[in-house]
Amino acid sequence: MSEDTKSNEVLRPDGPEDDVCFPLDQEESGIAFHLLDELLNPKPVNFDELNVSVSFKNNLDPYGSAQILEENRFMFYSSSTGPVYAKYFSDFASLGTSFHEALHSGKFWLDVSAATEAEMKSLGRVFRIHPLTVEDILTGEIREKCELFRQYYFVCFRAYEQNANSISYLDPSSIYNVVFRESIISFHSKPLYHISSVLKRIQQLKDFISFSADWINYALIDDITDSFAPMMRHIELEVDAIDELVLILKESEQSDMLRRIGHARKKVTLLLRLLTTKPDVIKALSLRCDDRLRASKGPDIKLYLGDIQDHLITMVQNSLHYEKVLARAHSNYLAQISIELTQVSNRTNDVVAKLTAMASILLPMNVITGLWGMNVYVPGQFVDGSETSLIWFFGIFTGMIFVGILMFFLVRGKGLF
Repeated sequence: MSEDTKSNEVLRPDGPEDDVCFPLDQEESGIAFHLLDELLNPKPVNFDELNVSVSFKNNLDPYGSAQILEENRFMFYSSSTGPVYAKYFSDFASLGTSFHEALHSGKFWLDVSAATEAEMKSLGRVFRIHPLTVEDILTGEIREKCELFRQYYFVCFRAYEQNANSISYLDPSSIYNVVFRESIISFHSKPLYHISSVLKRIQQLKDFISFSADWINYALIDDITDSFAPMMRHIELEVDAIDELVLILKESEQSDMLRRIGHARKKVTLLLRLLTTKPDVIKALSLRCDDRLRASKGPDIKLYLGDIQDHLITMVQNSLHYEKVLARAHSNYLAQISIELTQVSNRTNDVVAKLTAMASILLPMNVITGLWGMNVYVPGQFVDGSETSLIWFFGIFTGMIFVGILMFFLVRGKGLF
């Protein structure tokens, strides 16, 4: 059997029901409780097979505690149980009747971090998640979007890691929200502190408003959007500083300016990559789920989604402005460097011209004196049987001075002095 045949067999689904085009029973709705035992009695999980990097395993979990990834991969929240964390989904069975009542009522929030393929397929069958949605989550779909299905709508939204001391600064991380009529299931492959932030908001507002799946989905999107504000402020200060300093710094102080501009432009480019598609997702969510959002009890979620869209559009416009400012600063920096190089070249040319003029003056005198460095008699030597006559010496010296003065005026006439 050839290698191509083996690879093709690996890519094929195990059975027809594992294919995304397998026909589903459109009459089925709600939770498949007869399949729940598959999740409540799982096989041991091999954490080396998780769709997550090794560094993620060693980081703090998304809820701020010191436990590692294996300790908190699932979070279950309902009004009766509150937030409960578990290593396996089966651990929720220890909640007893509260867990089953929350599932039967359909009013709960389930957060899943770094699910294995087997767990994802089991969750898809139990909660009747469409195979296309399961496939997007398993493959780590990075395109932000909002899709409407018969029982739920699916939102893919991108956050980023906020560790300024890490190499993975501004490393994108997607969160996938499957929003049913009354419940919501969120999936992600990396720790997201946004889960903890939304839980805190629920604790603070539980006495004032009634929570729904649409509100939790809005809260997650809102918290992710707000997380970009500190980064936008930081980049704004950096861009303003670069714009002011690029033309006033001395030559000795500009050695690091090009690197600084490059780092700032890289951050702005990453921000634009993360922000550009978000307003379209919010717009699609508002349009496609208009009936759902209007029917939701409590706050007018659609109104607040519009506010998020305004913030996102503003951040995109600001990022585009920062990119233009940095591009202008980059051009100004290179222009200033070019001017400085031209000035240095001009000064070098002036020095070379003066040295050339000096050589032009001294060369004729050097030729005259060089003649008497050979084995020849000096004119006037031993004239009339006497020693060397000083008249010849002073005559030659006067001639050299005359030639030097003549060459000086000739060079000066050429503008070299």
